[in-house]
Amino acid sequence: MVLVLALGDLHIPHRAPDLPPKFKSMLVPGKIQHILSPGNLCIKEIHDYLKSLSPDVHIVRGEYDEDSRYPETKQLSIGSFKIGLCHGHQVIPWGDLDSLAMLQRQLDVDILITGHTHQFKAYKHEGGVIINPGSATGAYSSISYDVSPSFVLMDIDGSRVVVYVYELLDGEVKVDKIDFKKPAAAAGAAAAASP
Repeated sequence: MVLVLALGDLHIPHRAPDLPPKFKSMLVPGKIQHILSPGNLCIKEIHDYLKSLSPDVHIVRGEYDEDSRYPETKQLSIGSFKIGLCHGHQVIPWGDLDSLAMLQRQLDVDILITGHTHQFKAYKHEGGVIINPGSATGAYSSISYDVSPSFVLMDIDGSRVVVYVYELLDGEVKVDKIDFKKPAAAAGAAAAASP
């Protein structure tokens, strides 16, 4: 079992002062193996905070990130899954499932993590999964007016991933889950390709 935290669009300090206290108390150092962010963390202090939670942090550049060294896209493997990251402001129309699926095929990944719309979305699509963890701070967006703070925790176990979405609604944390199993042929091919 590998725990992977996906969060983005924090916009600290420009649109939000910090993560909600209820979220911050849940994010404990040493419990999470990987952190994936589709960007718009904005400042170095947030990157440092994420590094305090897990030494393995992967971030792509959002249009408001100060660190220009973050790449536009990134691919990595965790377990038997190939995962891609892209902020999403480059995908037109923003948040469009067909456009995101095209990017997922271009990156050749099983799971695509994207952001920009500030709203949680998860789709099982074309044999893969597309996830937008939303805005972890609930930062306002010019695209979406109804923004609730949210993040995603993925539990990857072999060829299965359980996606837990944590959303802060009316001061309470609500958790939903989505279960995804990699198709057997794809899981076998990934296992054969690994050393």
